[in-house]
Amino acid sequence: MSHFIQTLNDAWQRTNSLLCVGLDPEPSKFPGALAGRPEAIFDFCRTIVDAAAPYASSFKPQIAYFAAHRAEDQLEQLIAHIHANHPGLPVILDAKRGDIGSTAEQYAREAFERYQADAVTVNPYMGFDSIQPYLEHEGKGVIVLCRTSNAGGSDLQFLETGGRPLYQVVAQLAADKWNASGQLGLVVGATFPKEIEVVRGIVGDMPLLIPGIGAQGGDVQATVNAGRTANGTGMLINSSRAIIYAGKDDDFAEAAAKAAMETRDRINTFR
Repeated sequence: MSHFIQTLNDAWQRTNSLLCVGLDPEPSKFPGALAGRPEAIFDFCRTIVDAAAPYASSFKPQIAYFAAHRAEDQLEQLIAHIHANHPGLPVILDAKRGDIGSTAEQYAREAFERYQADAVTVNPYMGFDSIQPYLEHEGKGVIVLCRTSNAGGSDLQFLETGGRPLYQVVAQLAADKWNASGQLGLVVGATFPKEIEVVRGIVGDMPLLIPGIGAQGGDVQATVNAGRTANGTGMLINSSRAIIYAGKDDDFAEAAAKAAMETRDRINTFR
């Protein structure tokens, strides 16, 4: 049994990369050569994965982009392809699930048994009993929303509770009480580097999934300075649209590879 945290640490060291490539396939943005193909979503994502894999340490497919197009079977194929052809690069299923325990059990089975993801993102709004079913899957990672990259996240995440913002309470709970499996991580957006630094101070070396450096405009240098651990790792710095849609024509794979390489190198500049 491979454990998410160990696989992730190994990937960071082996690839010399903190880049997580997000896979948000939207058929209307695909190059013309893929138009009309019954498995266009799989074909597009597989091509992106194979092009970007030399520069990435993980991949993050967003489940909604597959489910909206009735392409869940293509998501299964894609994750199987990553595991078979790029072993050691963990796959985080971006699902942001959050429901009562009995329903969470089914969502956990979906993520880890159906899709064979290495980790899944979850929403902590309903408390620990909605997270616990995911932790019961040995070796699987659970990445909890903490300080998200969207502007509206402040509506709740900055509410004062016990004298500090709610996102800090979530970080403290994750570090002190919720990490029963030792496989927990947190989502903290690159658009809020000061909060990344605060969360890092609370959770120690716990991995942080950090979206927002690409199309959302997060600052790479500020992100790395705020979130890196003592050994220069600790972060899955995600870029999705800026990589997968770097090219619009039939050379989209080459464009994605170039964008991934440049993003990895920029991140490494500040490590």
